[in-house]
Amino acid sequence: SCPKQKQHPEQKRKNAPGPAFLSHLPVTGHPDYIFPLVLTSATQELFCCRADVDVTGDEPHKLLRKEDILRDMKNRAAVSDFSPLKQAVLDYPEEELLLVFDQDFTYGQSFYLVLTAGAKEDILRPPPGMEEEEEEGDELLEVQKTPEPKPWLSLGSEREIQEESVTDTRPRVYKVSRVRRQFGAPVCFWDHSAGAMRGSYVECPSYQDKSFSLWRMEKENSVQAIPNTKSSSSQTLWKYPRNMCTQYEPRELEDEEKERLLQSADLKNFLNSVSARFELAIQQNEIMDVFLDDWRALGDEENVLGGKVDTHLKEYQSFTHTHYSTNKTISCLSWHPTVNGVIAVAVTENLSFEERINNSTRLLLNPSLILFWSFSDPINPQLLLECPDDIFCFEFCPSNPNIIAGGCMNGQVALWDISAHVDRLQGARGGGAARTSNADDTRDIAPPTVRYCAVSGVESGHRAPITDIQWLPETFEVSRTGTPLENKTLISVQIVTCAPDCCVMFWDLRAPRTVVNALTDTKPKPEEKTVENPYGVPSTFKHLDLTWKPLFRVHTHTHFSHSHSPSPTPPDKSVTVGDRPEPPDYGQLHLPSAKHQRQTDDISTKFYVGTEDGEVVYTDWKLEKDNDSGQLFSPKPTHCFRVHDCLVNTVSRSPFYLDIILTVGGWNFAIWKEGVMTGPLVLSACSQKRCSAGAWSLTRPGVMYIGKEDGNLEVWDLLEKTHEPSQIQSVTTFPITCIKPWTVSLKQQLLAVSDHQGTLHILQVPWMLRHPAANELSVSRYFEKEVEHLVYFEKRTEMREREKKQVEAEEQRRRMVRSSFSWWASLLDNICPKNICAGRN
Repeated sequence: SCPKQKQHPEQKRKNAPGPAFLSHLPVTGHPDYIFPLVLTSATQELFCCRADVDVTGDEPHKLLRKEDILRDMKNRAAVSDFSPLKQAVLDYPEEELLLVFDQDFTYGQSFYLVLTAGAKEDILRPPPGMEEEEEEGDELLEVQKTPEPKPWLSLGSEREIQEESVTDTRPRVYKVSRVRRQFGAPVCFWDHSAGAMRGSYVECPSYQDKSFSLWRMEKENSVQAIPNTKSSSSQTLWKYPRNMCTQYEPRELEDEEKERLLQSADLKNFLNSVSARFELAIQQNEIMDVFLDDWRALGDEENVLGGKVDTHLKEYQSFTHTHYSTNKTISCLSWHPTVNGVIAVAVTENLSFEERINNSTRLLLNPSLILFWSFSDPINPQLLLECPDDIFCFEFCPSNPNIIAGGCMNGQVALWDISAHVDRLQGARGGGAARTSNADDTRDIAPPTVRYCAVSGVESGHRAPITDIQWLPETFEVSRTGTPLENKTLISVQIVTCAPDCCVMFWDLRAPRTVVNALTDTKPKPEEKTVENPYGVPSTFKHLDLTWKPLFRVHTHTHFSHSHSPSPTPPDKSVTVGDRPEPPDYGQLHLPSAKHQRQTDDISTKFYVGTEDGEVVYTDWKLEKDNDSGQLFSPKPTHCFRVHDCLVNTVSRSPFYLDIILTVGGWNFAIWKEGVMTGPLVLSACSQKRCSAGAWSLTRPGVMYIGKEDGNLEVWDLLEKTHEPSQIQSVTTFPITCIKPWTVSLKQQLLAVSDHQGTLHILQVPWMLRHPAANELSVSRYFEKEVEHLVYFEKRTEMREREKKQVEAEEQRRRMVRSSFSWWASLLDNICPKNICAGRN
């Protein structure tokens, strides 16, 4: 059996010296010729050694070819599971190595590799008398494992039993009575029935006596003479009625008739006679808008006053999967930029730090995923993206939606290319009012899994989980010093990441000018055939895999820990879809020289960052140069505000005003204006539940959605109320993790809300919350008024400080005058005689 064969080399070769090249390996608690291994599922499939399938407890041995192991280490480099044994495998004398499946984890791992030829022969072909010795040893172990009875030792538990039991605290008193005339008579006991003697037994039956009945003479009963009513609702939008006579078409004249009327003398005489009235009409047109549609404005006013239009969010669809997303947390979600009805979510394990350490082996065998859901199939995901670790954030590339960048929990940045699966997403897309369900056709078809194209090195990435990732717009890029440069190719090739390790990093997808060679300098032999692309991974970013390093990084103070960073302010340029080139070959792109690029002055290099301590930091990513040493260093933050109680989970710019920022964290949220460093424009009151997510509306500047940890969704309308939400709606019973709106058409807008248990809720936004009101432009005036209030309070504080200093100075001057007067009076008393002083008084 497998355990006996594993114990044999340890007993026979316990004192045998191991190879000299194993002295540096970090392995203890087992012989030197055995090295425990952790083989991932991909390695097990590649070498045909799957646990409990190819190798079992009865057949635990597997012979691996030496050249296959060397080929795997050469192809996957540091990712290979055999990379720690590179030198040991090279020095192994034979062509086949023995791999043993350690089912009982005798040496700490699920597999171990035998590194000497003698130990391999002893394990595969043990001596004849070894089995009998091991059986006798097993019997001795079984005898030793039999526990021996020990005398019971009291530790006080019997006192607890006595205290809980019911006992008599005083002696019982029995009372026996007899008739007085029978006192002294002998007592005789006998058996008799309870009903034989009168008064000896009273029957109390628990059933109804049939011989007894009581008739009720009168009964009151009330009847409500109205029909039964039933309340029902539908998702049909109410439209105010219109009169058919108002629907008309203007009469069009022919071109010849128009020319004749314009050249007629009657028109000229009419214009000359009413010229003064035309001037008055032009002045009135400047005062009021004569082209305003009164009917449309009237309809808006009716809806604002609360007519028949429904103002509540209605659930449109929900997505969850019993295997991929149940009991997991949705850490991030994003709508597909070009395919309607497709949304991607990142699911992570809902475990604490200690639970992750204890379940590290299971987490390695079950990779993290990004799920692509479609409205056409709410049961099965359409596409799966395999991640190197739990993904906390991901974003689609703005210039090429097939490229996806994500931030991992271990600080790495991963890239995916889904170009080969776009047709599947477009074929399964659905949205709007027309929804078709083809779940029966795809129920038995497993969704395809796409492996990441490239991942950054662990040593060159963040030292903490990446909490936010953003693509720089395709209109500009940054140099190694953070200087904005013009991007003539209109291709987004740079991303920004931040993490709680006090660092913001900028990454570039293009290859550097100096191409780094492979990790090993040895070239493959002509007769060796290397396995190219064993997992079907696209070679889009092959030049970045495990060698990707940040372009530059921005450091802040040590007590800062970044949570989210918003996208930088884009320039005032609009690029249509037709202007974008075809998806390029990223392997052929290289970093250009900064000397041949023109700097852009209309790009702001300052941005907002949220911290784990509830601080909102305003800093600059452009590096500064030391005049003495010439080294580049990160600038200090411009301002730091402490308005939130704990982690800032959302930092988002308004889609209408790029200088308005929303921050959500702790028990409140705040609205900031870039350039106003005196404090937030709006600061909400502390709520009873923590705020877990937030988002702006895409069609109304004054509407925000705030998610709570109790599953409620608050809708804030600044045009209606500023001190409390306009409505509160319960979406789920678990904490809300992400909120992302999406506009399908002019008549439909959806809101994606995810919770802490892996369920994605798609809500339909009502007409009131998606259609701008007539006074929607007053939101900007509201922000301007709040800025004036902040300036006024700042000036009033300065004025109070000046007045306080003036009062203190005046009080000091009076004290000095009083002290000087008392000094002169005492001096006169000492100089003048007493009688003179008395006459003077």
